[in-house]
Amino acid sequence: MSSYRNSDARPPIMQGAPPQLVPPRMDWDRPPWNRWTFQNIRQVLPTAEVWRGDKPVRHLPRNEQDLDGLPVTSVSGAGASLAELLDETYTDGFIVLKDGAVVYERYFNGMTPRSLHISQSVAKSVTAATAGVLVGKGLLDVSAPVTQYVPELNDTAYRGALVQHVLDMASGVTFDETYTDPYSDIGQLDVSAGWKPIPPGSDPAFRWPRHVFEQVLGLGKLECRHGDRFSYRSIETEVLGFCIERVTGKRLYEIVSEDLWQPMGAEQSASFTVDAVGSSLADGGFNACLRDYARVGLLYLQNGGGIIPPGWVEATRSGNHAHFQAPYTDSLPEGAYRNKWWIEDPRSRSIYARGVFGQMIYVNWDYGMVVAKLSSWPDFLSTPFNIATQKALHAIGRHLA
Repeated sequence: MSSYRNSDARPPIMQGAPPQLVPPRMDWDRPPWNRWTFQNIRQVLPTAEVWRGDKPVRHLPRNEQDLDGLPVTSVSGAGASLAELLDETYTDGFIVLKDGAVVYERYFNGMTPRSLHISQSVAKSVTAATAGVLVGKGLLDVSAPVTQYVPELNDTAYRGALVQHVLDMASGVTFDETYTDPYSDIGQLDVSAGWKPIPPGSDPAFRWPRHVFEQVLGLGKLECRHGDRFSYRSIETEVLGFCIERVTGKRLYEIVSEDLWQPMGAEQSASFTVDAVGSSLADGGFNACLRDYARVGLLYLQNGGGIIPPGWVEATRSGNHAHFQAPYTDSLPEGAYRNKWWIEDPRSRSIYARGVFGQMIYVNWDYGMVVAKLSSWPDFLSTPFNIATQKALHAIGRHLA
């Protein structure tokens, strides 16, 4: 069964008692099932709450404008309206903040302001924001080796890597990020994180990791020296998460709650998916509502908002563009990567949190704008979708300027 856009008829996934169309366990994150599952992770996987606490919700004032008809460029390069592009890119939620006020907010595909939506790799940016808070408290040193916090890593390829290396995905550790290969490292991470069962018919002699930490401890090869270049390795964020847990003595979902989510004034409690030993999936298992993703971006726009150290925000905008090469330059030709955020170019130094299947937080200081987009694309990656969305963001920024 193929996927469907918001303008199409919605198949009755998980409707009825009992439902007839149930997402298969092996393919819950693939189309068309991800159009339902991405908003209903707690019905698919075990999760741990990231409690919002009992503090007041941070108010987002409203200065709404109807941007539905704003002229943008479609995925094919033709003229389109913003509303048409949101439909074309399988959008579930889209929000624009200008100078801290909501100017545009739309929900699709059954999503509501209360819905928690999986962020995929936007979770990396949330985890890194929490690391920044701990750096500000003097608990975490980015110039220290990761083995200072997790000594077991001395027996892996991470020996000699610094915390900053894993923040920047520049460790040099070999990690195969081929999403469609179940035997790749990222395919094994699906199993170790509890996202997928061992693939049916797999080699019975193959040793699948039982949980994420076990998989980390099995990484023993280097592809280059630590710090030589950027290469996208999701597992780096798991290493960062374990460092965070060791310096605090708490689980990651507790630390994100106490040091980021509660101080930020989140509107809804969030959640992390957890593996067989209760470890949060730091690199992709975070779920939150649309407005709270925008609040994370707003912290960065407002120089940390009194929660994240201003120096951390400045460092996040200061990546090494020389380390950024193909294929990452396909959608960000002048890009860089720092502290688990993507930098658009060295002039604006605007930043993206990005996740597969179309998750995004965008922060642009020149426009005074934050945008969060949650999606359920039919493919893991789409450079045309990314480019069309990026062009639309600039059209919105120019319109609101």
